[in-house]
Amino acid sequence: MQVKLLTHTPEPEKIIATAAKLCYASSDIDSLMDGLTPDKVEKFLNILSGLGHESPIEHITFTFGIEGVSRSLLAQITRHRIASFSVQSQRYVEENKFSFVTPPEIADIPQAKEMYEKQMQSAIDSYNELADILKKKHFDELTAQGFDEKTASQKAQKMAIEDARFVLPNACETKMIVTMNARSLLNFFKLRCCNRAQWEIRAVANEMLRQCYAVAPTIFKLAGPGCVRGKCSEGKMTCGKFSEVTKFFEQLKHDSLAACKS
Repeated sequence: MQVKLLTHTPEPEKIIATAAKLCYASSDIDSLMDGLTPDKVEKFLNILSGLGHESPIEHITFTFGIEGVSRSLLAQITRHRIASFSVQSQRYVEENKFSFVTPPEIADIPQAKEMYEKQMQSAIDSYNELADILKKKHFDELTAQGFDEKTASQKAQKMAIEDARFVLPNACETKMIVTMNARSLLNFFKLRCCNRAQWEIRAVANEMLRQCYAVAPTIFKLAGPGCVRGKCSEGKMTCGKFSEVTKFFEQLKHDSLAACKS
């Protein structure tokens, strides 16, 4: 798994403070940023947090490159609809030797890992065999229609992998670019950094939070699962590890800032 913050709104916390200032002051647009020192920016953001006024946070965005994750994760992350996604297509990208994600619980048991890898190889073999069968069928039809061999081969290949991909498992690796505004990210972290989130998307969310915090520590100082703010949002389904989880995110944020200063 690799998560990389590709770009973000320049001076993100100052932009939020500017939007907040517009809401509560009579300043004109041209002078909104005047006098917004780092201390005043932090003060504005803390006021916003105390008021629960979150709409100004939507003015900043973060764009991540994510790869080495499964199609299973893709199904989960795209449920967060206030976001933009660009995902590697299995219709256009051939998967004849696809990489796959192995769950840690399976990797830890030799017998389970052997069985799992056998199934992955079976999927690869089936995909390749289906693609070959379908490509021949489409190639013959296209040449019969008058296409030259090169064009027919290219078209037949695309048509073949479009259907052969149906045998690919959720474990198949994919890559994507994801953009979210900060308010959506806070909600994403609340849900996906939680111990009850599935292990893979939790790992991605934690890494996204670590990189966001390095850029905008005031905005993301309370980011993470609900218990980071002092109350678990899972009710009776809580993991019961309040102390352990809060310490984890305190350390994550500490390490994030330390890495920036080094």
